[in-house]
This record gives sequence, structure tokens and C-alpha cells, in this order.
Amino acid sequence: ESWRVAATAVPKEPKPSPAAKPALAEVIGSPPTIIRPMKIRFTKMQGAGNDFVVLDETQGRLGLTPAHYRLLADRHFGVGADQILTVRPSPGEGIDFEYVIHNADGGEVEQCGNGARCFARYVHDKGLTAKDTIRVQTLAGVIAPRLTPDGRVTVDMGRPVFDAALVPFDATGLTPVAQGSGQKWPLALAGYAQDASILIAVVSMGNPHAVQLVPDVDTAPVAQTGPLIESHPRFPKRVNAGYLQIVDRSHVRLRVFERGAGETLACGTGACAAVAAGIRLGLLDAQVDVQTRGGLLTIAWSGQEADSVFMTGPATSVFEGQIELPDTP
Repeated sequence: ESWRVAATAVPKEPKPSPAAKPALAEVIGSPPTIIRPMKIRFTKMQGAGNDFVVLDETQGRLGLTPAHYRLLADRHFGVGADQILTVRPSPGEGIDFEYVIHNADGGEVEQCGNGARCFARYVHDKGLTAKDTIRVQTLAGVIAPRLTPDGRVTVDMGRPVFDAALVPFDATGLTPVAQGSGQKWPLALAGYAQDASILIAVVSMGNPHAVQLVPDVDTAPVAQTGPLIESHPRFPKRVNAGYLQIVDRSHVRLRVFERGAGETLACGTGACAAVAAGIRLGLLDAQVDVQTRGGLLTIAWSGQEADSVFMTGPATSVFEGQIELPDTP
């Protein structure tokens, strides 16, 4: 087993006289501190380029801290991932598993759609369930991923929420612009392009999203305005910033600057939020192919607020491994 030793540095001292020879412990300094790393197994997965480290806690908690999650997600010093997904046993009757999500910054979040597909693929491939459809508890509620015959995974992502206060979005003093059966809100971006204002549709898919229409996602200022939107004071829980280009009524292109992760190759809940917003604004049909930089997702929603949004896309295991984590990273 691998061990690491941290020893205290010893300053140079004048050579003592034979009569005043110090004890050995005084010469070598303090006793070395033995640091025993924690060794854990993981699976690296990806869904449309949105990549994850998946951990199995069905047999017991690993006791990881936010610093551990940050280290696992670090692409230079850890495994590298947009999010860390943890599989836990059923928390109650009628539920198959608990699904816990931590962003790359170590913070726990409510939902991750691409991660939900990888979660379903993981528990099935690992023999943790024989079911093709499972019910999974998240911080945002219960979702039901289903493995399809073509190898993709469909997830019932629940109902979209457009009530600004529930997203949550502080709309105090703002006047929305009505469009279709939806609305867009003005959002001032202090510090960008002479404090420019943009129009956003606010949606919750269990986590908050701000979706704006752009003529071309390739030239959209994601790196510049994404951080400003993510941490905007009108979003008390921060927000995922979506940049939506409509190609036609059944095809869109999308980029998302994710809360706590930055821009990712794909965002499942972001795709659901963008399509739901587009349907409400009267711009999209009930089923839409969403082209992200990491791959294609298919989103379906009836347009009725009482109905769930369904997302279908790939979920792939990349590799498995073992990593040593320090007790206190």
C-alpha cells in the first residue's frame, strides 16, 4: 500500500561542543507525520461530452468533503469531470436509488440531466438493478430514467417551472416582454458592453436556467457574459446560462455556461430548459433535436405545464480506475 511521509524541515544550527551534544530527536526535528491516503474506485462516464466521475456508495458512505469532490473533478491533479455523481441506496419505498450530484467546484446541486442518463447506465451495467426503468430520488424530486433498445437513455425530467419566484429569479421592478404563451425578462449585465441588457427566459428544471436567443452560438459571448449571468444578484442560487440558436422548429443549437462548472460540452437540464422556453415562446414544435458541442440530445414536451419534459441521449462508460485521496486535500 502506498504511503506518504511529511517531515518537518530542520534549520541549520551551530555545531555544538562535545559537552553540549543534543539528543537525537532535537537534531532531526519533530517525528514525521504519516498521512494515509483514502483509496476509492470510480467510473468515468460521459453523455454527449458532458463528463462525470461516478462513485458507488450503495454499501456505505465514503465521507467525502467538498475539497475531495474538487480534487476528483480537477483535470490536472484528479480524474477530471464536470460533475461527480454518487449512487446511494433507496431512501424510501417506491424509490430504487438516491442520486447525488456535486459540481466541479465541490458544491452539491439539485439536478443534472446528462448525469441522470449516465446514472441509469451505471446501475444497470454494474448489476445494481435489472430494471430498464428506475425511479431515482434527487434533491429536486423523483426522476425516472429508462434504457431504450437503441442503447440510449430516456429520462422523465419532470415538469418545467416558469414562475420567476420559484426558479428562483428576483423580478422586482422588471417588466417582462410577452411572447407566445411565455415571457422574456430584461437582465442588465453590469461591467459588460457599457452595462448591456439582454432578454432571458427563466426556467427551472429542478435547477435554475436563464435562456437567451442568439443568432449564432459559435459567435455568442459565452465566456464573457456566462459568468456575469451565472452569478447575477437576481438569481439567489446562481443560474445556468443558456445560449439558444433556433435552426428551425425542430432543430436548435445550444451552448450552456453551467453554474459551478463553466461551459460544458453539453447540459441535459439546459437542453430541456431551452426547448421548453422555445415552445412557450411559440418558436418550437413538441419534439426538438438539440445539437450541443458534445453531441445530439432529443427533447420532447407537450407544452402543457402539467406534463413532464423527456430527454433522450447517449450514456457511455469511458474507463474505470482507482485514486488515492488525502484525508484533507
